Amino acid sequence: MAIFPRGADLNIANGIREFSIASPRATAVIDGARRQTYAELADRSNRVANLLLDSSLRPGDHVGLLSGNRLEYCETAAGIAKAGMVMIPLNPRSPGPEIDFVFGHSDAGALILEDSLADRAADAIESHRPEIVLSMDGGRAGRNYEDALGASAAADPQIRVDETEPFAIAYTSGTTGNPKGVVISHRSRTLTFYASALEWGLGPGRRTIAVAPMFHGAGFAFAYAAVHTGGTVSMLRAFDPEVLLSMIERDRVQSIFLVPTHAAILRTLGERTISASDTSSLEVVYFNAAPLPQELKEWFHGMFPEVALHELYGSTEAAVVTDLRPPDIMRKERCVGPPWFMTEVRVVDDEGNPVRAGQVGELYSRSPYLMNGYYKNPEATAESTTEDGFFSAGDLAMVDDENHHYIVDRKRDLIISGGANVYPRDVEEVLTRHPSVFDVAVIGLSSERWGEQVTAVIVPAGGGPLPVEQLDELCRSHLTDYKVPRRYETVEALPRNAGMKVLKRELRERFSRPCRP
Repeated sequence: MAIFPRGADLNIANGIREFSIASPRATAVIDGARRQTYAELADRSNRVANLLLDSSLRPGDHVGLLSGNRLEYCETAAGIAKAGMVMIPLNPRSPGPEIDFVFGHSDAGALILEDSLADRAADAIESHRPEIVLSMDGGRAGRNYEDALGASAAADPQIRVDETEPFAIAYTSGTTGNPKGVVISHRSRTLTFYASALEWGLGPGRRTIAVAPMFHGAGFAFAYAAVHTGGTVSMLRAFDPEVLLSMIERDRVQSIFLVPTHAAILRTLGERTISASDTSSLEVVYFNAAPLPQELKEWFHGMFPEVALHELYGSTEAAVVTDLRPPDIMRKERCVGPPWFMTEVRVVDDEGNPVRAGQVGELYSRSPYLMNGYYKNPEATAESTTEDGFFSAGDLAMVDDENHHYIVDRKRDLIISGGANVYPRDVEEVLTRHPSVFDVAVIGLSSERWGEQVTAVIVPAGGGPLPVEQLDELCRSHLTDYKVPRRYETVEALPRNAGMKVLKRELRERFSRPCRP
């Protein structure tokens, strides 16, 4: 019987291993005044791994990480991987009960956290008694992180993990229901890192910023991709548009991942303030996580005409699914492009039959990036996955005759008013054109006459009352009558999950008081 050599397994820690040898003095991470080389990143991640292994924990066990974007995030993630363990990224903005739920449901046996978040983690620590608790910047909860690393061994433990095994279980609240744990393999995310480097110019000597929260799937994938491929990532601890511009100028950043809300906030600074910063190093910006309104895309393209702009579609479960690239970015409105590298996409009707070009159906994808399933939730896995391995996040889409895809809306957010289908994004796209609208979500509320009444929930731009008559006139000039909102409400901010998707369920609950016919 012939014996064939087996190549090395893909592992999210391997990039740091490689570049600690190839370019040990190169800067891997920048966090304010702190800088970390690849040699330091490799050393400290080894110490994290050995610290975990020296306890009663074993390879395969789960480790919670409760932190915002900071220098230690990369070394901790790599250290957990080097120990052969599974990272449970926890949302630092979650209330205590939600952190307690995720920590318990994930079967985590250790917790690494920022000391400032100790109060939020108190219930989880008391309820589940983790084997290890390490606290950055202090010691209110468990051992001081720096002291513990200083006493830990610096040699790489070289724990082998099959590439199909999980490196993380990322909990996503989605837009409905309880959080679900998305089991993500080393193979999935490592391939995402390399494909991202190919697409958006990450790699040795290249510079990016961790803008989106790293506890979230996309935020981690696009920020950590930098250190996996030999580049530099700068940490933005909290989103501030002026700080972002100063970091682009200071660190000569070349590519950034943003969500549409970031662009909307950036626009509020005004052209003069934005132009005062030197952003000439910026080459690529890619948007994901939520639909990019056409009007906002046009503004961004006009403000940064030399920047190659991409709009992506994807999910934590499936990673990047489609990518609208720069040559088509202004040619195709409301489009998210053709399938990404190594990805198959199909759009089908309720019976599973492919729809024709221009028809609406549910979007499914299959790729090497796909999750292993939902943790301890086989029912949810089965509901979202076909027998031949295609996954759906529940989004409705159309495809054109060039195999470019258009996300119409969330299937669960479809409004049926007077027997007609209303896709909220159609209405939102029109309303965002008015200067009084900073942000908007359109929902359906119960109505005796219409079944569901189209309702616009708006975050006003600036003070003053909402010009309802102007908004109504704008909608009637662009939409058929049954799509025009019958009701307008205002809020200070739209509720969003970690992926910046609007929690329309919360809006429906808030405004579900009886409507007039």
